[in-house]
Amino acid sequence: MTVDNPQDALRSLFDAALAAADPALTVPPHLPAPPAGRTVVVGAGKASAAMARAVEDNWDGDLSGLVVTRTGCAVPCDRIEIVEAAHPVPDTAGLQAAERILGLAKDLSADDLLLALISGGGSALLTLPAAGLTLEDKQAVNSALLRSGATIGEMNCVRKHLSAIKGGRLAAAASPAGIVSLLISDVPGDDPAVIASGPTVADPTTTEDALDVIEKFAINVPPAVADALRSAAAETPKPGSPAFESTDTRIVARPQGSLEAAASKAEEMGWTAVILGVAGQGMDAHRPGQGQGQGQQVFRIRPAPALPLQGHRNLAARQQHRRRLRRLAGLHGAKRQRGV
Repeated sequence: MTVDNPQDALRSLFDAALAAADPALTVPPHLPAPPAGRTVVVGAGKASAAMARAVEDNWDGDLSGLVVTRTGCAVPCDRIEIVEAAHPVPDTAGLQAAERILGLAKDLSADDLLLALISGGGSALLTLPAAGLTLEDKQAVNSALLRSGATIGEMNCVRKHLSAIKGGRLAAAASPAGIVSLLISDVPGDDPAVIASGPTVADPTTTEDALDVIEKFAINVPPAVADALRSAAAETPKPGSPAFESTDTRIVARPQGSLEAAASKAEEMGWTAVILGVAGQGMDAHRPGQGQGQGQQVFRIRPAPALPLQGHRNLAARQQHRRRLRRLAGLHGAKRQRGV
């Protein structure tokens, strides 16, 4: 179909996708009952401040806590403190917030509730180096991982084994308190152990897995990091650990829900929605024939198609990627046409 204003139409799809993940709508149905003791809210992620606001607006009992979010993503709250920190490379503000969050968890009793609000970006924002490591060590590893081409699961495997709070360690610190984790997923498969490096869930990966990632991508890590990954202390709490006996993990929003909302909106507008790459990590830019000819329909991809760009190759890579996407859209060798 032809659209007079494609930008407005696409904006409508974008807004529908965002609304499906809006914390104001997705968090309240998943809130637990108040405990006999205190309720302490902690959280980390780009959406976690908005999640904290949703909790405040729908919680009648006593409430306190601390949430760290990306700089520029703060939302005003009355009872929960909001701290801004750097993302994707961690900074001192994130480290100090993580120290305080771990301290809040350790202060809880069996009658208390730790309500953890976790969303994408939480892994970098919730930075607390394991014993023997420094913030500079974590920054160096994080920067190298971001450049390496590793998947989010691979990156977070390494991060968890270098952290004093991720990979289930926050839950271990809060035990024996009850723990309810509300998660907004931003990862393929919606694995709670991968979302923000799973601070409140058991970690199925091992230090050996983390070392394999370092070797696979030939990442040059500081000596202290290599030593840490070879130590028994770096191993994370595993499934079956007593630390997780009183935990309840609830995914309140996920990419699939946003895709379906955008598709539903597209169908209302008379378009056809086609799923591409939902089961994996997005459409492979090196297989441009995938979905060929469907570009004149509305299609959904998770995440958006991406091509890693490095150094002086950026311009050529962008041009090559444009050609591939035009082939996907069924426009290769054809003149540009108006409409969708």
